[in-house]
Amino acid sequence: NLCRDTPTGCGCQSSFVIYCACAVYSQEYFHVMFPCKQISPMAVSCVTKVELTVSCENLLDTDVGSKSDPLCILLMNTSGNQWFEVDRTERVKNCLSPKFAKKFVVDYYFEVVQKLRFGLYDIDNKTIDLSDDDFLGEFECSLGQIVSSSKLTRPLVLKNKKPAGKGTITISAEEIKDNRVVNFEAEARKLDNKDFFGKSDPYLEFYRQTETGWQLAHRTEVVKNNLNPCWRPFKIPLRSLCAGDMEKPIKVECYDYDSDGSHDLIGSFETNMKRLQEAEFECINSKKKQKKKNYKNSGVVSVKVCQITKEYTFLDYIMGGCQINFTVGIDFTGSNGDPKSPDSLHYISPQGVNEYLSAIWSVGLVVQDYDSDKMFPAFGFGAQIPPTWQVSHEFPLNFNPTNPFCAGVEGVVEAYRMCLPQVKLYGPTNFAPIINHMARFAQQALQQNTASQYYVLLIITDGVITDMDQTRGAIVAASRLPMSIIIVGVGKADFTDMEILDGDDGRLRSIKGEPAVRDIVQFVPFRKFQNSPKEELAKCVLAEVPGQVVTFFNMMKLLPPKSNTPVDAPNGPTQN
Repeated sequence: NLCRDTPTGCGCQSSFVIYCACAVYSQEYFHVMFPCKQISPMAVSCVTKVELTVSCENLLDTDVGSKSDPLCILLMNTSGNQWFEVDRTERVKNCLSPKFAKKFVVDYYFEVVQKLRFGLYDIDNKTIDLSDDDFLGEFECSLGQIVSSSKLTRPLVLKNKKPAGKGTITISAEEIKDNRVVNFEAEARKLDNKDFFGKSDPYLEFYRQTETGWQLAHRTEVVKNNLNPCWRPFKIPLRSLCAGDMEKPIKVECYDYDSDGSHDLIGSFETNMKRLQEAEFECINSKKKQKKKNYKNSGVVSVKVCQITKEYTFLDYIMGGCQINFTVGIDFTGSNGDPKSPDSLHYISPQGVNEYLSAIWSVGLVVQDYDSDKMFPAFGFGAQIPPTWQVSHEFPLNFNPTNPFCAGVEGVVEAYRMCLPQVKLYGPTNFAPIINHMARFAQQALQQNTASQYYVLLIITDGVITDMDQTRGAIVAASRLPMSIIIVGVGKADFTDMEILDGDDGRLRSIKGEPAVRDIVQFVPFRKFQNSPKEELAKCVLAEVPGQVVTFFNMMKLLPPKSNTPVDAPNGPTQN
């Protein structure tokens, strides 16, 4: 229905904008634009634009009497095998080591594996079709690999995957943004009283000038019944306020709030960023000024603080060298059923899958691009393990207490398959041990006082938590550490307890009443995605991670690392 009236008919090439706004104040908080084919009911987050710069060395020479005239084409694939062209660079004449001036600009999503293919062609004619041009080589990777490396150099290969001579491609990534914000503290005095009973309820509106007129950039809180209000500190993105132009006109209006929406203008003034800094402005009501000969003003607004600072983004930290360390915890309690029975959640079908494996693949394939060594600790809990057959709630899947790391997502899957027939499913379902286990390593990373390490724990479980009080306490403590927890519930159990741990409906508190300092838990029941592509689960469970990373490092006042050189920090949990 969204795109049926567009020229393309099917809508697969249509683009849409979704706005997040406040209905009461008509204030836009953010908007995102994306192609119709990317629309899904899942969360869309961490959308930003990334600029890719491409250069090559030692390309194949396919011309006689001169050198190749290379052009680079970028293709993208976000689902299945459907590749679509993003853009092309210019053609660089007679050059085997081109530096392309034209950049590729792409939308970046943390929670989606965005596959990219860079193809190099020797262009000998003016046709758009590349089938009659000589192929010089290609390179495939994900956008996540590029942004986590900041600069990536790899060899080119031919269609048969053989080396394209000595040809290499180098791709550099840079986020397109102006992440400066203006921190304000403002107050007013002697404002006009617009109310018959009581005093005015003042608030401020900030507008920036555009080609089509004044555009609302920010609205402050309402201070009730006060002609000398002092508003709480607030901030406005510099791009929203003046598009980064310090001389651009800014208009500020002061209103008396009315619950029926008929807000009364107290007065206004015009200024710019240069003059806003620590200054006083008279609020002028033009109608009142015309009527009264001795009119001076309708009050004075005093800007006590107007400070421009930089707000770092998720990509600032990732491209600055922050590593996302991925750990898996798997529920081996008896409620899963006998793994040999087709009714068991641990039963591996003839196709080689079950819900546990699907969750590991979905989340792991995204997160692995942000860990340079791709060595992931994997643990089980709730099972009796050999040789003593004692119940353990944090045993390594590979049964190697000194080295629980698995090589990539494939290694985690293989360790799970090998572990399954060697343990006895038992119970109870305790989360606290594995959360505390990982928290110890996050604590070690925090002590280095750098933003170089962040930890993501994926817990896959089938049932009700037995140690709910201890788990709540562990999560509250972990909220002060560089870590996030993703819980995927498999099967048809009652997951009410999981919803409590997810802080979307209110800040989680420990049994002693201590609140979590931030929300670090995301819970998703797998059954919602049984008939959806595996990418949909990853989108949902990972959508909050970028914000959690930025919130933590901002809270700790930690800047992004200055280089991509790995910092000597614990890379993940080991068995104690």
